[in-house]
Amino acid sequence: MKKYLFSLLISLFSISAIANTDSLDEINHLLSFVENTNCKYERNGKIHTGAEAVEHIKKKYDYYKDDIVTAEDFVKYAATKSKMSGKFYWVQCDSNSRIKSKDWLLRELHHFSQIDTD
Repeated sequence: MKKYLFSLLISLFSISAIANTDSLDEINHLLSFVENTNCKYERNGKIHTGAEAVEHIKKKYDYYKDDIVTAEDFVKYAATKSKMSGKFYWVQCDSNSRIKSKDWLLRELHHFSQIDTD
């Protein structure tokens, strides 16, 4: 019985480690995506470059790290809206309409996941 429980715990730990590695890869991809974008990032009415935006997002990521398990959690806690003002973050790419950063990042996450599974 002890051997079975030990094996079960090892299996659960392995699955958790794999999930965390996948999530970390996705989060790192999203950080790189924001940092290297030519799009403009709007936060609380002020326009920022991708490099400026990623600095702020990393600070929020560090603050909410204990609450973040998945890449979707990362977007929700670190890159969706201001906790102070409640205003959403927006992204403006070229002449396209601005979109919520949450939608922009989740679309990129979906795209990245599709590439990763091919």
